[in-house]
Amino acid sequence: MRTPENSADLIAAEDVLLFANAAITATGQREFRSGALDQQLSLDFLHTYVRVNYRRVYAASLALDINDHNAARIVLGLLETAGEAGAEERRTEGRLIAARLARLPPQRVYRLFGEVRRAGINNRRTRAIMRDWLAARPDLGHDAVKYRSGVKTAARHVHLRCPQGAEPLAEVGAFLFRPGKLPRYEHPLLDAWRRAHYEQGAVAELPFTVAEGFAARHGMKREVFLKRAAPRMTRLERLRTHAVAQRPDVDLAVMPLTRLALYVLALPFEQRAARRAELTGALRTAARRAAGRHAGSWGRVHAVLDDSFSSSGSGQKRRRPLAVALACHHLLEVLSAPGAYRGLWTSGRGDALLVRPWGPTPLGMRVLDALEPGPGGAAPDRLVIVSDGWDNAPAGLAGEVLRVWRARLDPGRRTAVVHVNPVYDADGFDVRRLAAGVPTAGIRDAEDLPALVEIARFAEGRTGAAELHAYLDRRVALFLGEDDREEEKETVS
Repeated sequence: MRTPENSADLIAAEDVLLFANAAITATGQREFRSGALDQQLSLDFLHTYVRVNYRRVYAASLALDINDHNAARIVLGLLETAGEAGAEERRTEGRLIAARLARLPPQRVYRLFGEVRRAGINNRRTRAIMRDWLAARPDLGHDAVKYRSGVKTAARHVHLRCPQGAEPLAEVGAFLFRPGKLPRYEHPLLDAWRRAHYEQGAVAELPFTVAEGFAARHGMKREVFLKRAAPRMTRLERLRTHAVAQRPDVDLAVMPLTRLALYVLALPFEQRAARRAELTGALRTAARRAAGRHAGSWGRVHAVLDDSFSSSGSGQKRRRPLAVALACHHLLEVLSAPGAYRGLWTSGRGDALLVRPWGPTPLGMRVLDALEPGPGGAAPDRLVIVSDGWDNAPAGLAGEVLRVWRARLDPGRRTAVVHVNPVYDADGFDVRRLAAGVPTAGIRDAEDLPALVEIARFAEGRTGAAELHAYLDRRVALFLGEDDREEEKETVS
């Protein structure tokens, strides 16, 4: 029988895992089965609950693989309630905030600084954090052109000193607060912005998002503009333009795995079939890069992959759940031993490149198939289920199959079972689970799968809050560079 202390520890561990799953998967946007308002209200409650009851864990979450939306919300929450923390807590939080801001996309940080200003958070520590981040930017002139309102808001809030003269910071100050006062700028982008008002040739020198507005003002043809702007476009901007899909020279293999899966699923079936070798090769290359040192280390792996109709996502997250499943399919193939991987789609399809959201979710039947012994009569070492958890053909069969398997056929846990879920369930304040004894983790990007499998083991109920806090402390140490070991996670620059 559990003592009250052990019960409290178990509840604390469950609360922490619940918040981690939400912070990884939820973005406050509409999902297939819940609206944006439901998502936002659910997240609001979770952030407040965890910040008030587990502030140390709330801050430590910045060191986990949470999504940018929740990272920004945590930073805002910590800054807004700094008075609730002790001096040592504030020092640790300040370091975590600075480290996380350095990893966030700049547009997300400038948006966060705008929220800080609107919330009236203007204490000395907040201004110092903002000044340090601005000082670390590689080219503030570039930011002033591309994120003008964000830079202007941040500079005003921290009272950034912009001296007179020819210094770079002085030019940025004149550009932001005294436009038109200088006849020309030494910084090439600032001067290109000035010339783009009356000179078409300067438009192509600007960042793509800024150049689009000037191109429309000058009445430039879209095809001509895209051709001129191509050298200055980011990879994501190239993929987003209509012409990119027709360009055979685009190196898709450098794209992150989940982003590449989204791109592949957006193509018509005819293009996917015609470009099969190119697309499959790119997905496998991205998967090998994402697997890193874990490649080939998972032994025999069987996977159940959800391509039911609900994997179509929503208007704001189109095909996101299916893209995660497709990316996990290729990643698991690399993580397993050579020739020891078996992927089963809920629709029964055998061609991963041509999957589409269709039909019900017969997870139970596919789990039965996945637990069948592979070549040589050996059961899989790992069973990975990638699904939103809505098992409905028939309902609840997957959970019952897994319960009986664990209780009667595999009590020794020779086969490790893990469920990763890319969809946040706003009503349940968590990702939907298949069965109580099956560890479940939220997932947003397939690249995080190895780390998420590690944290999912805490959801089995066999470990308590002490082990979970020790794990969080290790992640914080790695995140802040306090450990001699470096986290061997390859990223795409």
